[in-house]
Amino acid sequence: MARVKRGVTTHARHKAMVKLGKTYRGRASTNFRIAIEKVEKALRYAYRDRKARKREFRALWIQRINAGVREHGLTYARFMHALKVLKIEIDRKQLSELAATEPAAFKALIDQAQKAIKK
Repeated sequence: MARVKRGVTTHARHKAMVKLGKTYRGRASTNFRIAIEKVEKALRYAYRDRKARKREFRALWIQRINAGVREHGLTYARFMHALKVLKIEIDRKQLSELAATEPAAFKALIDQAQKAIKK
């Protein structure tokens, strides 16, 4: 059986990892050992933060809705409950856009919610 030399494979693997770290500072952009640590850490952060981004945006939408609703004398929780009672299914992202860009349309939703609360 022929002897298998793995230099080509190893070189390709090293080259690929250094390529991923090419924008890093210092030896992290040229040295395989350091590049592999930095790239793996960066990939862990990227994975973690893809999940965190969803939480952060939901929190932002809730803050925007709450700010828009409080201008009209309601709270976020009571407003969302009223929408649920009225069976108005609109997601928080769209509600926050309405609150920020379409105050008249958002006011119409608030008026409906206030009527539902009074009942």
